[in-house]
Amino acid sequence: MKKTMLVLGIILCSFFEMNAQVEYKVITSVESIVPNGLGRSRLISNNEEKDYKEYTSTQTEEDNTRNKSDRGDIRVKNFDETKLLNFYNIAGIRFQNIAANDAIISSKINSMIEEGWELAFVTSAVESDSGKSDGQGIFITRYIFKRVK
Repeated sequence: MKKTMLVLGIILCSFFEMNAQVEYKVITSVESIVPNGLGRSRLISNNEEKDYKEYTSTQTEEDNTRNKSDRGDIRVKNFDETKLLNFYNIAGIRFQNIAANDAIISSKINSMIEEGWELAFVTSAVESDSGKSDGQGIFITRYIFKRVK
């Protein structure tokens, strides 16, 4: 009898897990690597939903008309913008700024986890200063969270 109840419980739990809907949320950090501290660094989190299908067109051999979505409709005006420090200041790379950014980003991650989100993926990229005449560069990281609805 105990074994039957245990098996039934496992089956019931797996049934609920299969029917659980998952939602995802992306948080992006953009950290400037522009020399002399001239760049802007931010942690960005959207507060409104968008349906990608509204801005998507399918191209085929028979119909290759271009996507005529209005860029203004795609923009999100409801988002959180958290100030971060730039990697560089006038004297060069500033490790204290990196540590401060880590503390802010950790705080955001911990807050999301308290709200029931789970950090699922992290991906990052860099567009770095390519020499004396460039003067541009960012380090971008996307934190992808998920939670069961």
